[in-house]
Amino acid sequence: MLRPEVQVFTALLTGFANQQLARNLARTTVEGRENTVKAFAAYVKTYPWFWTPAMVDEWLGDLRSLRDLKRSTIRSYSEAVRAFCHFITDPLYEWTATCEEWFGTHPVQVVHEWNTAVHVQGNEADAKKRAFTKAELHAFFAHCDDEVARIRAFGRKGWLPACRDATLFKTAYAFGTRRNETRMLDAADFGRNPHGGESASTAAARPGSQGQEGLAARTPRGSDCL
Repeated sequence: MLRPEVQVFTALLTGFANQQLARNLARTTVEGRENTVKAFAAYVKTYPWFWTPAMVDEWLGDLRSLRDLKRSTIRSYSEAVRAFCHFITDPLYEWTATCEEWFGTHPVQVVHEWNTAVHVQGNEADAKKRAFTKAELHAFFAHCDDEVARIRAFGRKGWLPACRDATLFKTAYAFGTRRNETRMLDAADFGRNPHGGESASTAAARPGSQGQEGLAARTPRGSDCL
């Protein structure tokens, strides 16, 4: 075999990717983990069968101190290396035997509880990106409504777009739609809530649905601004 180290490492990465795809993981997740493993290998300048826990400690420490990465990012990197090591040390895949045959040694798990950040918080997002409190949400929606009334009182044409924006904000919050789902909403995506009463104010959003009936009698009051 020509350059067995390179060929075996490539085969390890390919097998790792195939295993994740077989588990129906997203390609973005698979590619992200592969890039992380490659980045770690480039940092330590050696192949997986020579990796040690100390190398992981040094790598993650540099990522925190030199690049100032977020805790969640550091944990995702360590989890990618952990998953890769779990795959190549699994006896079902026989990679340990292959490495032992070619290189006289075999890979081991290098990510453990003592060198991995534990996820103990319900939300690790930056404080600047925290969710609104109920009081803040109330103030925000009230401001949106006040803007519509203020612009209309001056006799300006911008009150209708302001009403549209206010309704979109409330719709996204009420139905829990994501940003792109909200952007793609159409009249056909709204209908009466089958679990609700017959009130015209009771509605349900179905992003991506193909219904043909209009929006006017199906959505909360003011949604005609959409």
